[in-house]
Amino acid sequence: MGRPKCDYQVDFCPLFSSYKPQGTDCCEFVEITPEEMESLRLKNIKNLNQIDAAGKMGVSQSTFQRVLTSAYKKVSLALIEGRELRIQSKKKA
Repeated sequence: MGRPKCDYQVDFCPLFSSYKPQGTDCCEFVEITPEEMESLRLKNIKNLNQIDAAGKMGVSQSTFQRVLTSAYKKVSLALIEGRELRIQSKKKA
């Protein structure tokens, strides 16, 4: 049995739930989690270093790095391959 999943602190709710290339009827999509969205916001918009951003999310720096790397990969895939980017809704506790 693996470790239980972290309970991330996410303080951001996006205005939109998906982004799609204009002029396409693409069926393929990439889905990004609220934690990945928050990691992008803290690192790139708030300009926090990984240690401070990890503290805001209540996770270790290495966990933050894994989440951020996953987010970068998904956004890159959507942009380069012309896929729709969907943002998962935040789960209610």
